[in-house]
Amino acid sequence: MREFIKKYEIWIFLVLCPIVNVFFVQARIDGHVSSSVYNTGRFCILLFILICLIKYTRGNRGIIDLFRPMLNWKVHPKWFLLCLVFPTSIALITLLLKAFYNEVEYSTFIDFRSSTFRGYIAQFVWAFLGEVVWVSYCIRELSKIIKPFYAGQIIAVFWTLWFIPIILLGEGILPEIPIIPAYVFMMGIAGMCAFIYMHTKSGICVLILQSMVNLTLTSFPISPTNGGADTYTVFGIIYFLTMLGLWSIDYLIKKNKKKNESRVVEL
Repeated sequence: MREFIKKYEIWIFLVLCPIVNVFFVQARIDGHVSSSVYNTGRFCILLFILICLIKYTRGNRGIIDLFRPMLNWKVHPKWFLLCLVFPTSIALITLLLKAFYNEVEYSTFIDFRSSTFRGYIAQFVWAFLGEVVWVSYCIRELSKIIKPFYAGQIIAVFWTLWFIPIILLGEGILPEIPIIPAYVFMMGIAGMCAFIYMHTKSGICVLILQSMVNLTLTSFPISPTNGGADTYTVFGIIYFLTMLGLWSIDYLIKKNKKKNESRVVEL
């Protein structure tokens, strides 16, 4: 039994994630779970299931390995800069296009909204828990058997399935989020996480990226309630297309590098 679970560990976990979340969200709907417990508990349950699974298949060493990427901070500063500015830049591009399309001043769509300090801390904690589960474990494990880009897109599917009950409940998440655009946005998010992790092997970089995603969504008028469903949809599409662009550029750079290396060897 242990060997079977160890062999299919990643797939067992991915299937368990959305199933368990359905029951947890239903418990919130039925009033068995308080709002405060629900908001952070949904992420904690994910991590708890993962730790139990890894403890069973790999022991304590596997648990330590799960958090190891969070200790890797020795990466080029350009990756920290990219993680800091990427989500906000996409938001500003989205608002610029919205202003151009509606033929109004760009400044009319800039409505920076600040959250409470407690809200920012909660978002940071959620980003940390999500990074450990979806990136440090899921994307890293899948990248061992398939290319990182495809690993990210597979994770986007299960990540979205996990989010759907939360979206339908409308608590602990931006309200009125349409599911299909949310999936497109999730493909962009997971793809960027995979891109950053592939180049840095740093959980800290991914944590910064995800924290900035949360900060951008709550601070700029791009959510369905603040900017409209269309604005949120365009933001998600641009995020996804920009992610594809980065992967494409990276692929071409590596391809040209290999060609140059082969020419050198022939000479």
